Amino acid sequence: MSNEFDPYREALVLEQWTVWPDALEHLPAADKQQLEAQLHAAPKEAAELAYVRTHTGFARQITVTEAELARLGVKVG
Repeated sequence: MSNEFDPYREALVLEQWTVWPDALEHLPAADKQQLEAQLHAAPKEAAELAYVRTHTGFARQITVTEAELARLGVKVG
């Protein structure tokens, strides 16, 4: 389930999770880490954003899509 950006929950985010589709498992770990940093730096722009309740706050979960990668200028294929 995707949610819209929520400033209240965003203030309580303690963890960042990224969901990678199987089609992108071939990307090197270093590239994934860099892309994750870019995605989580601008959560308001994420197409698939969810806030997951944890014991101490929230985790921000961004699902990587081809549209997200295109927005970052990454060509896949």
